[in-house]
Amino acid sequence: MTNKHYKPLLIESVQATSDLIEHRFVGFDGKHCTAGAKALGVCDVSTEKDQFAPIAVFGILLVEVGGTIAVGDAVASDADGKAVKAADSAIINGYALDNSTAGQKIRILKG
Repeated sequence: MTNKHYKPLLIESVQATSDLIEHRFVGFDGKHCTAGAKALGVCDVSTEKDQFAPIAVFGILLVEVGGTIAVGDAVASDADGKAVKAADSAIINGYALDNSTAGQKIRILKG
């Protein structure tokens, strides 16, 4: 398996209000994003509740996938903060740079 390189251009520290898993979308409330919600960014490393988490907010980011995604797809968050192909009503949190299926990680462009 080839390692995917990512290039976060801006990382913000946010206090986690729940345990966070790396490479999942995080909302402005310090929790994993809910389905279709706007993400502040992607958690760079797993972080325990009440600790400060590094959240990549801009650049080429790695995110865990919750469904099938193709290069160029607009991506949104599912209920667990994983990337899924954006539905009509979902807020777009980036664009896929890789093809993938559930459980894998892809690079997205978030900006």
